[in-house]
Amino acid sequence: MKQAMLYEKLQGNNVHCYLCNHHCNISEGKYGICGVRKNIDGTLYSMVYGEIIAAHIDPIEKKPLYHFLPGSNSFSIATIGCNFRCEFCQNWDISQKRKKNGFKTSIYRFSPEDILKEAKRSKCKSISYTYTEPTIFFEFAYDTSKLAKQEGLYNNFVTNGYMTQQAIQTIKPYLDSCNVDLKFFNDKTYKNICKASLSPVLESIKFMKKLDIWIEITTLIVPGLNDTDEELYNISKFIADLDKDIPWHISKFHPDYKYLNSVSTPVETLERAKKIGKQNGLKYIYIGNLITADNNTYCPECGEILIDRGYMNVNSIYLIDGKCPKCNSIIKGIWN
Repeated sequence: MKQAMLYEKLQGNNVHCYLCNHHCNISEGKYGICGVRKNIDGTLYSMVYGEIIAAHIDPIEKKPLYHFLPGSNSFSIATIGCNFRCEFCQNWDISQKRKKNGFKTSIYRFSPEDILKEAKRSKCKSISYTYTEPTIFFEFAYDTSKLAKQEGLYNNFVTNGYMTQQAIQTIKPYLDSCNVDLKFFNDKTYKNICKASLSPVLESIKFMKKLDIWIEITTLIVPGLNDTDEELYNISKFIADLDKDIPWHISKFHPDYKYLNSVSTPVETLERAKKIGKQNGLKYIYIGNLITADNNTYCPECGEILIDRGYMNVNSIYLIDGKCPKCNSIIKGIWN
């Protein structure tokens, strides 16, 4: 374990954690909502520091990040735990495990130096903090990302966006990109399904954009929850109002975890969502979890193909210095 960042001590051995927007007030001997940060004698500790439950070499497109180092690999890590309780979580077998419930991780422990060594050995250009919620293993992500940045690697968060502005500001010098799950545009649904709220997610997205962190947004379209025209309009309108160049990933849902009585997202729904996003002016919309989808990147000005993709892989890149080779339009992204 390691002493936590971003908390304050209160009277009576209580602590206030302001890492995420739950703002847990934790009494002595108890855990926060994430289940992995514990108050021990009035000091808050991360109980998962270096306890990596998943470590894989992934194509960056799997995050998904399509305008960030396309065609490269990213060394991807996670610990157990999450500060959401999404009933349809597709990584629930690790995200919903809790230290406070006595779950024991593998016997393997990793230091930030170990992660960096593996990332460089596997010729990855970046490290992704993903699979579960990176906010809850913030201390390990912070130490690792700082070291990675010093060695010329990029860092990515795949996140639910529930971190506080203090957390974003703290990690900003080392964080290059985020894919943020914008799950709904309805606070009631966020509360019922995720046990969280909408507003902090929107504020995090806006704040990261203000800090020039590269952002892409994913919405898992779940039948009966967020697939109405109104909901899809509101999500895509929010993104477009912020920046029409932000890529929007609309992903196909399959029944999982506690949400087994639904059906997989129909292809027609995904195409309808894409049409609504385009009507709102979004320039780059990609369909995830569907092998047959056309996820090439096209120039929004002249229609020229810029990145030829298969399913989560890149076949060819035609960009020249971040510009369309035909009309010379600037294409937003990190292309190094």
